[in-house]
Amino acid sequence: MQKTKETAYVLQHASDGHKKRRNGEVPHASVSHTAHTTLAQDVLQLLLKIAVISLALVLLFTFVFGIYRSTDISMKPAIQDGDLVIYYRFDKSYVASDTIILECDGEKQVRRVVAVAGDEVDIVEGGLMINGSLVQEPDIYEETLHYTDGVSMPLTVEPGEVFVLGDGRQSSVDSRLYDVVNVKDTFGTVMAVIRRRNI
Repeated sequence: MQKTKETAYVLQHASDGHKKRRNGEVPHASVSHTAHTTLAQDVLQLLLKIAVISLALVLLFTFVFGIYRSTDISMKPAIQDGDLVIYYRFDKSYVASDTIILECDGEKQVRRVVAVAGDEVDIVEGGLMINGSLVQEPDIYEETLHYTDGVSMPLTVEPGEVFVLGDGRQSSVDSRLYDVVNVKDTFGTVMAVIRRRNI
C-alpha cells in the first residue's frame, strides 16, 4: 500500500512538470541559471570600475598632488636628472630643510628651503649661516660658497618668502643668484622621489 502511494506521487509530480512545460512555464531549476550575469555584463562592470578609478586618480593628481620630472643636477645626490618627483600642493607652510617645487623664469625647479620669514641669511668662509649661527648640514656633501655675481649678503627673508639652495652647492642655480622666492611661486612640498634606473 505504501509503495502504491509513492508511485502515484512520482507519477503525479512528473505529470505536473509536463503540464507546466506545455503551458510555457519554466521549471524552478532553470530560474537560477538566468540569475547569473553574462560575460559581457562582467566586462562592462570591470571597465566601469577602471574608468572610475582612473578619473579619481586624474582628479587627485590635478588638484591635490603633482608630478614633476627633474631636469637638472642642482639637487644631486638627493634628486637627480630624470627622477620623478611627487609633491603635495596644499602644504606651503615651509620650514627649513623642506624640499619644494618652485618656478623660476617660467621653469619648475626642485630646491631645499634653508631660511623662512624673519631669518637672516649669510654665507661665510665656513659655510651657511642662519641668524648668526653656522648651520650643520650632514646630508650636504659640497661646500656652500657665496657667488660673487649673486645677491648681496647678509639678507633678511621677508614674510611670504623663502630662501632656497640646491644640494649640489658648488654649481646649483638658487637663491644665491635669483634671490628669495615668493611662496606664491611655489607648488608644494616634495613627498616622494621615483628614481629612474638604467637597464
